[in-house]
Amino acid sequence: MLGAPVWACDQWGGLVYPNRTPRKDWLTWYSKAFNTVEGNSTFYALPDAATFQKWVDQTLDGFRFCFKFPRLISHDQQLSHCDEPLREFLGRLEILAKGERLGPTFLQLGPAFGPEGYERLERFLRSLPAEFSWAVELRHHDWFDSSVNENRVNDLLRRYQVDKVLFDSRPLFQSPPDDAIEAISQGKKPRTPVRQTVTADQPMLRIVGRNHVELADAFFMQWAPIVAAWIRDGQRPIIFTHAPNDAIAPTLAQRFMTALQSHLPDVDFTIPSLPTSAIQLSLLE
Repeated sequence: MLGAPVWACDQWGGLVYPNRTPRKDWLTWYSKAFNTVEGNSTFYALPDAATFQKWVDQTLDGFRFCFKFPRLISHDQQLSHCDEPLREFLGRLEILAKGERLGPTFLQLGPAFGPEGYERLERFLRSLPAEFSWAVELRHHDWFDSSVNENRVNDLLRRYQVDKVLFDSRPLFQSPPDDAIEAISQGKKPRTPVRQTVTADQPMLRIVGRNHVELADAFFMQWAPIVAAWIRDGQRPIIFTHAPNDAIAPTLAQRFMTALQSHLPDVDFTIPSLPTSAIQLSLLE
């Protein structure tokens, strides 16, 4: 599956949505272009049940939302004493599940959540409904020690069939920023070590490019054979292309697809023009 970090961007007129498309129709058009989205809105505040049902109704069959856990759970409470907000969040996810729109929901742990929280993480994962798909993104550098801590958490994720979120910000940090937006992005995005570790069956790759899109191509070419191998092995990867400027994200997605296609010559798919047709691939569904 392939998607962007948002589904609403003013600069996507004529690219993801036809020009002058009303904002209320943007999600529908987005779901024609991509088959998943990284949902950041739930990280900051949890919309009501009616909003979740509206999102189900506005998207095409086969589309999947990959929402983040609320920061109240992941960052503020750090997985402790959060039964009520978790219950409420799971209730919203149930709406998506019933509407067949629920993808892996990912728990993005903050840079302060290190290996000393292993037992908390294990208890939390054990409490999650097994019928839903989950992913975890780690940001504390001690999780990336290529030794005890990293092996232990990878084994934990495999045990509970939770996917590890693979975050690659190398394209963003390869050189000094070219504009103010990139400078802000470099000040906010983490520089965690890059891994290719697969712990379940839907590896999730979040890769952050540059506003000069060609600067991400070398990194896309590194990832393309890896993703192609996952697909051949029966994995169902989920790729999110980020950019300092969200306006660039769809173009990065198309460039990633071009790189991937070169490693899957036996697969018949095309990269259509937007917004009149979708760029989603049956291969990545």
